[in-house]
Parts: sequence; C-alpha cells; structure tokens
Amino acid sequence: MSRLHDPFRRGQLAIAALFLSLGFQYATWAARIPAVKADLDLSAAEVGVLLMAAGVGAAVSFPAVAWLMRRMGSRRLALLSQLGLALLLLSLAAAPNYPVALLVMCADGVLVGCLNVAMNAQGAALEARHERNTMARLHAVFSAGSLLAALLASGMTAATGSVMAHFGVAVVLLAALGVTARTGLLDEDAPADRPDPADAEATADAKTPAGTPAPAEPQPARRRWTVPSRLTLWMCCAMVFGTVAEGAMNDWSALYLKDVAEASAELAPLGIAVVSGMMVVARLFADGWRSRWGDGRVVLLGSAVAGTGLAVALVSGGVAPALAGFACMGLGIAAVTPCVYAAAARQGSDALTLVAAMGTTGLLAGPPLIGFIAGASNLAWGMGAVAASAGAVALCSTRIRWTAPAPVAQSEATPA
Repeated sequence: MSRLHDPFRRGQLAIAALFLSLGFQYATWAARIPAVKADLDLSAAEVGVLLMAAGVGAAVSFPAVAWLMRRMGSRRLALLSQLGLALLLLSLAAAPNYPVALLVMCADGVLVGCLNVAMNAQGAALEARHERNTMARLHAVFSAGSLLAALLASGMTAATGSVMAHFGVAVVLLAALGVTARTGLLDEDAPADRPDPADAEATADAKTPAGTPAPAEPQPARRRWTVPSRLTLWMCCAMVFGTVAEGAMNDWSALYLKDVAEASAELAPLGIAVVSGMMVVARLFADGWRSRWGDGRVVLLGSAVAGTGLAVALVSGGVAPALAGFACMGLGIAAVTPCVYAAAARQGSDALTLVAAMGTTGLLAGPPLIGFIAGASNLAWGMGAVAASAGAVALCSTRIRWTAPAPVAQSEATPA
C-alpha cells in the first residue's frame, strides 16, 4: 500500500506536522530573544519574567484543556491552537512595549498548552488504533522543528535585523504545516477497536431475530477526575524536570554562547541547532533503544549523560566545550519525554493529560527560573541548574515502574 493511501502513514504525517509546528514556533521566538531583549531594553531578570508569562499562561490553561478536549476533540483543538500560535509570532514582533509583550507571551503559553495535549493525544490514539510505535519519532519531528527554526534564525539574522521579517517568513511556513495537518488527523481520540456504526448496525440486524426489539444502547458513563496515583506523580516529576532542561537549552543557549562564551552573533543561534540536531538523531533511534533496553534504562542513562556532559562543559568554559555539552544534553534528554508520554498513555487519558500539562509547565516555566538564577548570580550558574534538572530526571526514573514495550516491527516507520 502506498504512503498516500496507508491510513497510518497519512495520520503519522499529519500529526508530525503538528509536532513540527510546535517545535518550530517555540524555537523561532526563542532564537530571537537577544533581539527582543535589545529592542525592548530588557534586563536578564525581565527576560525571565517574560518567559515566566508563557509558563503562567500554560498553567492557567490546564483546567480548561480537558473541557476543550471533550468539547472540541483533539483534532479541532490542535488545528485552532496551531493557527493561533502562528499569529502570535507577528504579535510579539509588533509588541511596542514590555507589558504588551507579557500579554502576548501569556497567550502563547495558553495555546502551547492546548496544542501539546492535543497533538500527544492524537499520537497516542494513532499508536493504539494501528498498534504501531511512532511516539518517539513524532517527538523527533518536534526537535526537527526547533532545528529548522534555529537555522532559519541564523540565516535571517545574517540577512536582516528585522524581527518582523523573520517572523513573517516563519508564519508562512507554519501556515503550510497547518494545511498539511488537516489532511490526516484522527477525527476522534478513539481506539482502533471501536466498531464502525454501520458495521455494528449490520451485525445487530444479523443477530437479532425479526420482530425482536433491539437492545437499548448503553449510555456512556460520566467521566470523573480521579486523584493521580503515586506512579503518575513520579511521571509528572520526571516530565517537569526533563522539559525544564529541554526548554532552558532552547531559551538560554544563545545567550550563554553570546554573553558567557563570547561567541559571535551569527554563531550564537547555533547552540539551539546543536541541541535540536542531537535530539532529532537520538529520537530517530529511541524506539529501537526502548525495545532493546527498556524505557527505564534509556531514561536513566540518557539523563545521566545529559547532566554530566553539560556540567563538565560549564566547568571547562569556552565555545567549543559549550557546544559539546549542549550536544550531550540533546542526546541524553531526547528520549525522556517520549518514554514518559508513552508510559502515561498506558495509565489512561487522565494520566496522559496531567503529564502533558506538567510537561508544558516545565517547558515554559522552567526557563524563567533559570533567568532568575542568572539574575541573582550569573548565567553559568543558571545553566548549572539545567544540569541538575537532568540529574533529577535520573532520580525520578528509578521510582517509576516502567513497562517494557513489546518489539514492534513498524516502529521503524518515519513520520514523513
């Protein structure tokens, strides 16, 4: 069956477009933080508050995400969130002052929270429906989006200093991804074994004797939020620390290279490119690692490599050690979120929603905390906190009962 007519491939491509959009949009404005900082004449602490606004927006959105998922479904929520995130780039570029920029970033956090939950729900539903492993590769596409954004930022910075021109090009690319996503997203977050209504009706007619009234359809039970289990809470902790490390590398690597390692303005955005590039490579192979060694070992060893590598680079100092440390962070932290998302999905939709919410919180609220640390001391200590976050992931992973996934031959399928 061709890729075009394979339902799994078509859904995989559409969901991958969402992951690519989120990674691209996030890294696009993150790569231009030095320009936004200069345009608005912000201090390091004010940059931290600006990033914290996105985390606050994400946090306040979580009580509404579950309601929106039930009301709209993950397909509609994902498409609307993706469109809104594209438009917010232009709003950030046009922000005339610091308070307006804070409002824009708060709205960005709300939409990131919605898209993160919706696209991961789509990915989990695709795996369940087709019994084919793809979550790690979808997250690789997220990293590819960050890599693409970093390269575009480097090129646009060399070509023009206009943030509006840069973000205008980014919006065009995001619009194309939105069109791609519309073609193959799942209509509902339903498992594969839900019967087709026409088939169910035909089966019922065949089994019900003539003249016998058909049994009444069972009414769906009202879903209630349950208290998270201890296992789910440990997953939340691992996700928070993992996304703190991942998000901080995107937000602060450019400034670290420029202000601490004294790299050139053209070289500074390549810090994000190194991290994202290594994450793409690692996530392309992560499904195979999970099948061979198990999720727990992959998360434990990977987070240990990430924290140790970055810590050594910070102690050594310089541009080359920094890039090497960033590479270790990207390689080691890459498999954390796919593994935790997959583990949460096996605990049910409530656990998946909560873990996804905590992931967005760490991604958006963690970097501002690094900014506060940098403001109180310096950015080297702030990046040291990133290395410590990776170590915390390793500790949390030892408290999670990982379920070894069965080897899936189709896991080698690529999202594109």
